[in-house]
Amino acid sequence: MKQDIFQAIADPTRRAILTLLAIQALTPNTMAEKFDMTRQAVSKHIKVLHECELIKPEHSGREIYYHFNAKKMQEFDHWLAQFRRNWETQFNQLDQLLTTIKKQENE
Repeated sequence: MKQDIFQAIADPTRRAILTLLAIQALTPNTMAEKFDMTRQAVSKHIKVLHECELIKPEHSGREIYYHFNAKKMQEFDHWLAQFRRNWETQFNQLDQLLTTIKKQENE
């Protein structure tokens, strides 16, 4: 079953994994060491992130290095941008209203 990107980034461990992978590619064993968890536990997180295409595997000999997929995160950011613009507009309108109310109270 393909995972939902929201479920993937909802977990703090998976967000931390993404942060690490944004800096450099890592093997599952290296990730397990950084999070003080078993390789199996890290593998479950990797599976979710990979199914959402937030990370990409690259085979190098017998090792698998996982890389952050910036393109997928950028697609997600573009989708969020439409909501961000709406929130900013609403916050600006609220700010203007509060400023008007404050001026009226000072008169």
